[in-house]
Amino acid sequence: SGFPGPAATSILKRQKQLRRKNVRFDQVTVYYFARRQGFTSVPSQGGSSLGMAQRHNSVRRYTLCEFAQEQEVNHREILREHLKEEKLHAKKMKLTKNGTVESEEADGLTLEDVSDDDIDVENVEVDDYFFLQPLPTKRRRALLRASGVHRIDAEEKQELRAIRLSREECGCDCRLYCDPEACACSQAGIKCQ
Repeated sequence: SGFPGPAATSILKRQKQLRRKNVRFDQVTVYYFARRQGFTSVPSQGGSSLGMAQRHNSVRRYTLCEFAQEQEVNHREILREHLKEEKLHAKKMKLTKNGTVESEEADGLTLEDVSDDDIDVENVEVDDYFFLQPLPTKRRRALLRASGVHRIDAEEKQELRAIRLSREECGCDCRLYCDPEACACSQAGIKCQ
């Protein structure tokens, strides 16, 4: 009677199994895809959307430490570009008196006219900065061209515009009180908007 019963054995086995199923991360695998026209999102600023190729064109493996360093470098570069764009916009606003006056000098300014000395990336906390910011239409078009997309489908632009307009026209026409007989929301089975 000194032997453990069947219940004790199964508990020990279960503990062993749980220990073996612990997840451990020691490396990060990153798949890189070429940019393509998206057809899957609706940019708020108009123009065509960004997507990616169906198959990746390269793969890189990092240790966790290497990946963190790579992300830091990438995020600093994105932040630098964003701060340059902000500085360029500020310069244009100054030359045009907040957009009220036309200025050939302002029209001719590009990102190359903003020097790295004009921005202070080092004193901005990279992790606290929001990176997924909307890209302007021209920038998206330039990214697609740089990725080898020679013909941008213009129909997508019209479809996306129609979707943006339809999103502005949601809800019903009720004012002050809801008439369930005439309320589009009520007829659709949702709360009056």
